[in-house]
Amino acid sequence: MLTPEKMFEKAKQMYQLQSKARKIKKELENTHIEADTEGVIVTINGEQIVIKVEISDEAMQNKKNLEKNLEKSFNKAVKKSQEIGAKLMKDVMGDSGFPGLN
Repeated sequence: MLTPEKMFEKAKQMYQLQSKARKIKKELENTHIEADTEGVIVTINGEQIVIKVEISDEAMQNKKNLEKNLEKSFNKAVKKSQEIGAKLMKDVMGDSGFPGLN
């Protein structure tokens, strides 16, 4: 049975977890991830928002390859951002003190 003290402690832990989550969100907003495939460079932030797309003159020459390279670059960037986000969240969840979250 949860005593008022234990309930207060759990609420305090939840508040701390929310604070850490806000901090991580801000960190992800400011993290830029770049992926390059044959002259196509895609930059996204940790929240998977596109920051910039650069295409070299050589990459512009072949439409079919350009489409394929854009796809590859976006997928690489998204995968990297997911890995970064997962690591940051794992660090927070491991410290949370909530059963099932560590």
